[in-house]
Amino acid sequence: MVSGSAALQARLTRIFGAAGIPVMEGYGLTETSPVITVNDERNRGWKVGSVGKVIEGVEVKIASDGEILCKGPNVMMGYYKEPEKTAEVMSGDYFHTGDIGELDSAGFLRITDRKKEMFKTSGGKYVAPQLLENRCKQSLFIEQIMVVGDGQKMPAALIQLNFEFIEEWAQKKKIALPKNRAEYTTNKDIIARVAQEIDSANQDFAQWEKIKDFRITPDAWTIEGGHLTPTMKLKRKEVKALYSELYNAIYA
Repeated sequence: MVSGSAALQARLTRIFGAAGIPVMEGYGLTETSPVITVNDERNRGWKVGSVGKVIEGVEVKIASDGEILCKGPNVMMGYYKEPEKTAEVMSGDYFHTGDIGELDSAGFLRITDRKKEMFKTSGGKYVAPQLLENRCKQSLFIEQIMVVGDGQKMPAALIQLNFEFIEEWAQKKKIALPKNRAEYTTNKDIIARVAQEIDSANQDFAQWEKIKDFRITPDAWTIEGGHLTPTMKLKRKEVKALYSELYNAIYA
C-alpha cells in the first residue's frame, strides 16, 4: 500500500494492529514515480506505524522545518510547461514533498503531518495537528478529530464520537444515554471518558502541543456533510465554519 496519509496510517494501525496484523505501508507521490519508502517483511524490514525504509538508489533527508525531501532517479524532471510550479517544489536535486516526517535510528520513515497544515499558537510555538489527531484516533471512542489553535493561546480539538462504540461501552457500564445522539455532546459521562482518552494521548507531546480543551460535535463527519474530501481528508476550513459556535466557546 502506497500512502501519503498520516491519518490513514493511524487508522490502519489502530484496526489491524489491535488484531496483531502487520500494517505494511509504503510512501510516495506521483512526482516520485511513485515510491520513496516501503515496508518489506524480509529481514525484519518493516515496522508498524512507519512507511518503511528508503528504497535503493533514493536519498531522503529531513529539512529543518521537518519537511521530507527526496532525491533520486525516481524524481520527476519537472511539471510540464510549468517552470514556476516546478521551482516551488525543487531545491537543487531535492524534491519537496510537502509532508512532515521523521527518520528513526533504524532508518524507518514516519509521516506526521502535511506542512501546510501546521499552525502557530499566539505564543509562537508550532503545532503539527495531524500528529495529535492520529494519536487521538487510536482511541476507540474517537472517530474523527480536528486539532485547532492557529493564533490562539493553546491547541484544542473538535471531536466526532465513535457513536457505535460509545453505545456499546455505555451498555456494558450500565450508563443511560439520551436517545438523541446530538445530546451526547453534553453528556457528563461521555465527556469525562473522552477527556481520559485525550489526557492519555497528551502524554506523548510537549506542553505547548497538548490539547487543553475540546468540544464534541453532534453529528457524523461525512463527505456529503462537507466535513471530508472524497479521499476522507479533513476539510479544515469547512469543519471550523460548521462548528464555529463550539470553536468560539473554547476560546471565549
